Amino acid sequence: MKDKKLNLHLFLREKALMLFSKYSMPRWMVFIFDSLAVFCMFFVAYILRFNFDLHAFSFPLAFSHAFVTFVVYAIFNLVFRSYSGLMRHSTLTDISYVFIVTTISSGTLILITLLSRLMNCGEVFNIPISIILIHYVSITVFLFFVRVLIKLVFRWATNIHYESNRVIIYGAGELGFIVKRVLLTDPKAGFYVVGFIDDDSSLQGKKINGIPVYGFNAITKDFVIKNRLDSMIIAINKLSSERKAEMIRSAIDLGLEVLDTPSVDTWLNGQLQPRQIRKVKLEDLLGRDPIKIDMDKIGKGLNDKTILVTGAAGSIGAEIVRQLARFRIKQVILVDQAETPVFHLENEIKSKFSDLNYHIILGDITNSRKMEIIFREFKPEIVFHAAAYKHVPLMEENPHEALRVNVGGTKIVTDMAVKYGADKFVMISTDKSVNPSSVMGASKRTCEMLVQSVAEKSGMKTKFVITRFGNVLGSNGSVIPIFTKQINEGGPITVTHPDITRYFMTIPEACELVLEAGFTGKGNEIYVFDMGDPIKISDLALQMIKLSGLEPEKDIKIVYTGLRPGEKLYEELLTDSEKTLPTHHPKIRIAQVQKYDYPILLSKIELLVRNAYLLTKEEVVNLFKEIVPEFQSPDGSHDKQSKKERAGRKKRVI
Repeated sequence: MKDKKLNLHLFLREKALMLFSKYSMPRWMVFIFDSLAVFCMFFVAYILRFNFDLHAFSFPLAFSHAFVTFVVYAIFNLVFRSYSGLMRHSTLTDISYVFIVTTISSGTLILITLLSRLMNCGEVFNIPISIILIHYVSITVFLFFVRVLIKLVFRWATNIHYESNRVIIYGAGELGFIVKRVLLTDPKAGFYVVGFIDDDSSLQGKKINGIPVYGFNAITKDFVIKNRLDSMIIAINKLSSERKAEMIRSAIDLGLEVLDTPSVDTWLNGQLQPRQIRKVKLEDLLGRDPIKIDMDKIGKGLNDKTILVTGAAGSIGAEIVRQLARFRIKQVILVDQAETPVFHLENEIKSKFSDLNYHIILGDITNSRKMEIIFREFKPEIVFHAAAYKHVPLMEENPHEALRVNVGGTKIVTDMAVKYGADKFVMISTDKSVNPSSVMGASKRTCEMLVQSVAEKSGMKTKFVITRFGNVLGSNGSVIPIFTKQINEGGPITVTHPDITRYFMTIPEACELVLEAGFTGKGNEIYVFDMGDPIKISDLALQMIKLSGLEPEKDIKIVYTGLRPGEKLYEELLTDSEKTLPTHHPKIRIAQVQKYDYPILLSKIELLVRNAYLLTKEEVVNLFKEIVPEFQSPDGSHDKQSKKERAGRKKRVI
């Protein structure tokens, strides 16, 4: 019997849903319905007034009074357009217009009646005031009831069909209310609002439009299971990054998908659309406010400048180009040797930055003749040097290439910048250059020392600046896209060590800091950025799995593969001997690095670059160690070198 009732219940809902999905009552039909209701309810008022005695009044006179009432209501209905709202989505505003129309119409009818009596205009306009008042109450209640009933039936019909995503909204303020209204007025979006969460204790325990407000402490695992919650939507205008990250982690731990409301300035035509509510970004888990730079001030420094970007098609280089497109620069020269990424970059510039004056050049920074042609033709005033090999394991196996590209390429670009009178040269470095444990890190530290050596030359007019920061979220080949690919493929996620940590920042954040360095650097500085606390890669993997709506170890496994050659557990932004000086920005400091005999150091680097391919892999690594004394291989893999090889290396180089 229960199954039959349930099936009938489902059948009725399905039919009601089909009705609402296929049909929407036109406004003219709503107007006719309201007007006919006014006409018919007037007869009801007459009957109630005379206690259901149909012989107590004249039917033709009642018809005349009903017609006058019909005309008056129709006029004010057209004036205030109380029929214009969709009845299935009636709001308090729609109901208020109905009340205004019935009130003003009844008042007008009373005024017509009094004037008729005063001027003795006959019985047609002399409507009994008692009937007008009875009609006023009955038609107001009737129209209100019809709208509410249709809305309730619509909600009842759609809940079962579209309750695919039961959500709770974090934020019971204005934005939260807007999100709730948008979700409930579009059943096809697939959301059903279970409740609100708010940190304001004065709101907790109350209801907003019948929807309860909870404190976050009330949202337990049992609560989630009992209410069949699927997602939490963040809907607060001003929420600190720390609190947002805390809420996201808590929701993820409860097994909830976390969605975010876009900023108001991105709403389509000023209206929020359900499809704009999307999953939170991974950078929201950083738990800190992004470093913000005075971009207007930087814009003045970059105004009408010719700017060269090496490695322009890479993650950092491409974002520098996007940032530069915001300013009124004279032209930007984009140099990269990777054909396909350059092709995609040019397409992006054409579609998004059509006003940007740019020149894309396929070129290798280690080709001195090619670089000289570029510098001689364009004479850039500012150089952003982002070209480099950056993958640690690859450089461990190919130290000659780390030397040729990272060090040799940097030397060529710095020489050209000096020769052709560039005002600023900004080099992109890495935290892996600090106490390096890899060939890649040692090569980048060598680049830093090379740039500083050039900057120390007497009479140097070009100002050289180095920016040093950690991993960039979402950059090509970084851990984030690798984890994303592994999750999409069903796992497993591979992590080298359960305790490995890294510093992270977003690509736009990193590139804004690079621009800041290019604008404010006075010369020969290494800028170090406050990147917050380091993040455990294993925690990042767990959070990415949960953000994907999956369960770690059940849906996606995590496999620990062991540290790779040259990889260390913890990255550093400063060596033990380095200190920092403050700058104008609280999140940016200048590293005080060890001083060297720069002329001797520069000659060593030049000799190493010139003789790179006369040396074995081990010999290249050991020469890196001579230049960068703090370079130590954690596994000792590069320390296995015979005395004979050392002697042979000295003969060839000397």
